[in-house]
Amino acid sequence: MKKIIANNREGDYSHYTVDEPAPLLEWLLGHVAQSRSKIKATLQGRGVKVDGKTVSQFDFLLQPGMKVAVSNTKRNQRGFKNRYVKIVYEDRWLIVVEKAVGILSMAAGHATLNVKAVLDDYFKKSRQHCTAHVVHRLDRDTSGLMVYAKDMETEQILEHNWHDIVYDRRYVALLSGEMEQDEGTIANWLKDNKAYVTYSSPTDNGGKYAVTHFHLLDRTTDYSLVEFKLETGRKNQIRVHAADMGHPVCGDVKYGNGDDPLHRLCLHAWLLCFNHPVTGRPMEFETPIPVQFRKIFK
Repeated sequence: MKKIIANNREGDYSHYTVDEPAPLLEWLLGHVAQSRSKIKATLQGRGVKVDGKTVSQFDFLLQPGMKVAVSNTKRNQRGFKNRYVKIVYEDRWLIVVEKAVGILSMAAGHATLNVKAVLDDYFKKSRQHCTAHVVHRLDRDTSGLMVYAKDMETEQILEHNWHDIVYDRRYVALLSGEMEQDEGTIANWLKDNKAYVTYSSPTDNGGKYAVTHFHLLDRTTDYSLVEFKLETGRKNQIRVHAADMGHPVCGDVKYGNGDDPLHRLCLHAWLLCFNHPVTGRPMEFETPIPVQFRKIFK
């Protein structure tokens, strides 16, 4: 196999020549030095060309002698820059973004800064005849991955089949204090009181049953870095369950203990995996654990 790196004005591509028959995704995974999630995102984002034509089919059958070009640039982010929102993936039906701390998922009250408004502005400027439809939410001070639908039909499929479509969703959090357990599961009922504060109960309190799995990544005597995997997606679920363990999320003014080393809510949605609501293809996205979280343990 011969590989040629080409830097041209149309984008930075790595060029390959196929030496044996294989489905496109399988071939890319075996020949391109990138992570599986990045290769799949590049393919889904129309960043792969075969003999000069853009191909996004995972099972497109390659033949010996074909020329494959793989984009090294994040094509869907060209022309879009925003300090609060980063586009991770985009197609005709949906868009996946990474949200920063300090921006709402959608408009609420008098607040104007929200991801939906940012995306609607982007769609308008890029002459796309669509709007962003909210499928799920992250708290304003939680960062990480979110998906928005581009039309009502896709939004309805995602909303009504969310728990069947999403097969893995994980967060990472910096918690106050040294965790005693390396892993485990928290399960109880969550309900809001009249002040809209969510509280938990070991028995059915008329609220919603919530299940959170946790896995310790690192710890010191003062802090713990923990990954949370949601089995249910209830309001404030991780924040309440972390407080239930006696190790609240750092920077949590609602459920925390005042421990605020980074001056932010230390909760980040780092992994989002779902089956595409229209094509059915598995979509897997991940973002790095925030650098500030890691620095605590150096």
